[in-house]
Amino acid sequence: MTTLKKTKLGSQGLVVPPMGLGCMGMTQTAGADTYGKADEGEAIATIHRSLELGGNFLDTADLYGPLANERLIAKAIQGKGKRDQYVIATKFGFEIDDQEQMTWQFNGTPAYVRKAAERSLRNLKTDYIDLYYLHRLDPNTPIEETVGAMAELVREGKVRYLGLSEVSAATIRKAHAVHPLTAIQTEYSLFERTVEEVGILDTLKELGIGFVAYSPLGRGFISGDLKSPDDFAEDDFRRGIPRFQGEQFYKNLVLLRAMEQLAQEKGITTAQLALAWTLAKGAVPIPGTKRRRYVEQNLAAADVILTPAELDRLDEIVPLGHSTGARYNEAGMQWIDQ
Repeated sequence: MTTLKKTKLGSQGLVVPPMGLGCMGMTQTAGADTYGKADEGEAIATIHRSLELGGNFLDTADLYGPLANERLIAKAIQGKGKRDQYVIATKFGFEIDDQEQMTWQFNGTPAYVRKAAERSLRNLKTDYIDLYYLHRLDPNTPIEETVGAMAELVREGKVRYLGLSEVSAATIRKAHAVHPLTAIQTEYSLFERTVEEVGILDTLKELGIGFVAYSPLGRGFISGDLKSPDDFAEDDFRRGIPRFQGEQFYKNLVLLRAMEQLAQEKGITTAQLALAWTLAKGAVPIPGTKRRRYVEQNLAAADVILTPAELDRLDEIVPLGHSTGARYNEAGMQWIDQ
């Protein structure tokens, strides 16, 4: 494959490859989005291989570990050379106490914004964060106060660009009025298109804000390795997601088989088909992997062009508005600003 071209993410000046690397699965997170065990050596090699192919946009968060994921990225970059070869995005908002434990509360207060940012800077062993997201909205702190504190970090040169994750169009407008946002990150895939349905993508286009799609492979479902709900490991958090439970799992499997047929006709993997679809929709996907062979396959999807007829066919397989099941359990859905 050719080295990745670059694209503008939003209209504030950030330039990234068309696809990022989701690093969450490279470390374990107790009680959070965990996809089985990871190998540190292979994870670091995956970050290095991604860079070789032009994939220098890394996505992490203080939640992952907690804190271990940022430290892993620091280790990978220290071992490879210069910090400025990478664009690092990290997130805060799930409160972590001074003993490095999750409180499972949200904290978007100005004091915590600064505390979390300073901690991430230390863990990443860097003096600036390229893209800093609020991971989830704190319902007890006005978004204007949170973003105001984030903007202070920009003025101090500790953060370059600002973003929010899993927020409504109304919240985006309020935040953007305080300080221009560069990116919104939300789950988005052929199996999860809520951002289209509720007008968030239209809002981003209007305001010149970029869109970063996490879980573009349907949390691994689109990769095609899962044949039944029992294929998940006992500690895999996807066991608790309605989309992957009981009859809904098998209904979604039927949709996946139709996608696989199109991918086969095109001579690509189903994962590459799904990533190409996300790119065609104007998003910057950040598929997560902890293995070199998958990062190579994922980045190769940037070269895949889908015709209008192929895009129409995918829309027929999973029409906008078609329910594939809830993407989080009831408690997790409460964490999303809708």
